[in-house]
Amino acid sequence: MAAQPSNPRPIIIDTDPGQDDAIAILLALASEEFHLLGITVVAGNVPLALTEQNARKVCELAGRREVKVFAGCARPLVRPLVTAENVHGKTGLDGPDLPAPAMPLQERHAVDWIVDTLREAPAGTITLCTLGPLTNIATALIKAPDIAPRIAEIVMMGGGFFEGGNTTPAAEFNVYVDPHAAQVVFTSGVKLTMHPLDVTHKALMSKAWIDSLRALGTRTGAAAAAMLDFYERFDMEKYGEAGGPLHDPCVLAYLLKPELFGGKDCSVQVETGSELTMGMTVVDWWNVTPAPPNCRVINQIDAAGFYDLIGERLARLP
Repeated sequence: MAAQPSNPRPIIIDTDPGQDDAIAILLALASEEFHLLGITVVAGNVPLALTEQNARKVCELAGRREVKVFAGCARPLVRPLVTAENVHGKTGLDGPDLPAPAMPLQERHAVDWIVDTLREAPAGTITLCTLGPLTNIATALIKAPDIAPRIAEIVMMGGGFFEGGNTTPAAEFNVYVDPHAAQVVFTSGVKLTMHPLDVTHKALMSKAWIDSLRALGTRTGAAAAAMLDFYERFDMEKYGEAGGPLHDPCVLAYLLKPELFGGKDCSVQVETGSELTMGMTVVDWWNVTPAPPNCRVINQIDAAGFYDLIGERLARLP
C-alpha cells in the first residue's frame, strides 16, 4: 500500500448497505487519503437490523474489524419506511455468502455519536459521506443545530433531475425514502455536493470490469464481483443497458479524484408536499429563480477513470 499521507481527510460514512454502498465502503477502506472515523447506518435499502450487519460484514471482508459501526434511525422522520429488496435481495448484500459479523456493533446511537464527534473535532475538518437516506444526518442537525457550521462538507449520493427518478418518475430512492430529512439537509447551510442519477447513469459497469475484480484472486475481489453480478441484473433489465450503474462509490471517488467529475452550483429544493412528485430534487440548473445556490450538482464523470480507480484500490484489500 502507498505511504500514509500526512493529513488524511477525516470522514464519516452514513450508509444503508446495499451492494453499491459496500463497494463505496471498500473504496474508502482501501484509500490512505481517508481517516474513516466511523460508519453510521440507517434504514433504507433494507431495514436497520440488516444494514448494521451488512456494514460490519463489509469491514470484516476488508480485514478492518477495528472500524466503529453505529446503528442509527430505523425509520424516516415522517413517512413509513420504503425498502428495496427487489434490487438488493433479501439481505441487502445478496450475491456472496458473507459470514455473520464477529466485530461488535457500537452501543451508542449513530446520531449521538455524529453530534459528539463533530463537536469535539476542530470545526470544518470532518466530511460526511452519505450513501443512503439522510435520516441520521437530518436528525443530528435538528437535535444539535450548532453542528451545521462545524461540518466541512456533505457529499451525498441522491437525487436526479434531467434523468428523472428510479423509484418514482420524479424521485431517486435515497431522497424518496426520507424527503423530509433531505429537505432539512438542503436547507441547513452546510456545503453540499450531490451525485444524482444524472451522473451515476453515465458510468455503467461492464462484465469485463466485474470479471477483473474476480480475477484479483482475493476474497474481497471475489465477494465484490459476486455482489455486482447480482446487483446489476436489476438495472440492466430496467434500463435495457449492457451494464448497471454503480451509484454510491461516486461519493468517495469524487473526494479522491475530483478531476474525474464535473458539475455546477445550483439551488436545490426537495418536494415534500405532493404525492405525485414526493422526493423530487428540484434543481434550478438554468438559474431561473432568485434562490441562491446551496449545492454543487455533479452531472459529468470520466467513467473509465472512475472504474480504474475502484479496481486499483480494491486490489489493495485482502
